[in-house]
Amino acid sequence: MVETPTKMMAALLEAEWKPRPGYRASDVEERTHRTYFGGRVWYRPKVKIVEDYPVPKIGSKEVLVKVKACGICGSDLHMIETDKDGYMLYPGLTRLPVIIGHEFSGQVVEVGSDVKSLKSGDMVTAEEMWWCGECDACRTDNLNQCMQLEEMGFTRDGAHAEYIAVNHKYCWKINDLQNIYKAEDDVYEAGALTEPTCVAYNAMFVRAGGFKPGAYVVIWGGGPIGLAATALAKAAGASKIIVFEVGRERRELAKSVGADHAFNPIELEKNNIKPYEKVLDVTGGYGADMLVEAAGAPEHTLPQMEKCLAIGAKIAWIGRADKEAPIYVELFQTHAAQLYGAQGHSGYGTFQNVIRLMASGKIDMRKIVTGRYPLNKFNEAIERLSKRIDAKILIKP
Repeated sequence: MVETPTKMMAALLEAEWKPRPGYRASDVEERTHRTYFGGRVWYRPKVKIVEDYPVPKIGSKEVLVKVKACGICGSDLHMIETDKDGYMLYPGLTRLPVIIGHEFSGQVVEVGSDVKSLKSGDMVTAEEMWWCGECDACRTDNLNQCMQLEEMGFTRDGAHAEYIAVNHKYCWKINDLQNIYKAEDDVYEAGALTEPTCVAYNAMFVRAGGFKPGAYVVIWGGGPIGLAATALAKAAGASKIIVFEVGRERRELAKSVGADHAFNPIELEKNNIKPYEKVLDVTGGYGADMLVEAAGAPEHTLPQMEKCLAIGAKIAWIGRADKEAPIYVELFQTHAAQLYGAQGHSGYGTFQNVIRLMASGKIDMRKIVTGRYPLNKFNEAIERLSKRIDAKILIKP
């Protein structure tokens, strides 16, 4: 038996607590430095690679996982990038300093005394939303809206590290992925893509209630979440899938995972074609049955979505942005349409179902991996990802 080390390498995110002018932090925020409005308080964020960070000690209900692969999420990038005033771009729940990273897979190496569902050697991934299970939101099956929510890599130490401690109730075995991926390394790479795929699944099939096979689906944004939505739409029987994405490489990836059409909205505009007009053209004037916002650009996407709604259309909103956008409610009334806000991925068998889809070969999210870096090259990976060329870059400790 290999003894677990006491120190590890980790990517630690730090920033100065400095509420923006005009934003008054609450007494609780000031005391805990935990906020639901990261972009309004964190100033000059920076990641440093720490080589002697303590390996976490596990509690009786936790497991210690040796991280095998961890994807860099757009949220990770937005936690590091700043606006013109030096404030974090990410608008959501944060508490710093923190080891970032939440799209991971790994091998269980230690098991708490009360853990019965996992054993040493199991291949696992885990939910990023660490719900309490006891508040009113959790008790009414709204785990992603937990009132005591903690988030891996946002408020609690995450997986851009060599080891991570996770409560067993958030873990899901990925051993069955060995049925489709013969190499162990491939299993872990696919496992690390479970979390972002579950985010898209939750938005499309849990929050928005899905669509009928044969539907027309439009995805706005070709990053990892948009690409996951594309793959899921294909697996669910969409007859036409349209993706809007400015990056050429990402448009090609969209086609590789199931898109029938992939357009650059900027190029369309240069040719005096609005994106909504292209949707109507491709669908013969019918419009979109489901639209997925995975771009985080409401001021640009919502006005286009409104104009290409099919009767009974659904908008599944995943993209995050600390921005407001006008909404023309009349079109939602006349089209019997609905907009569904979505956050997270927990509950409703989402992880289980996504892992089953992967294990059956119905979706292969490894196709979207465009870069792999060791942990000590994390900042190089961030610099590359900031160019918005890649889809998913994996950190492999």
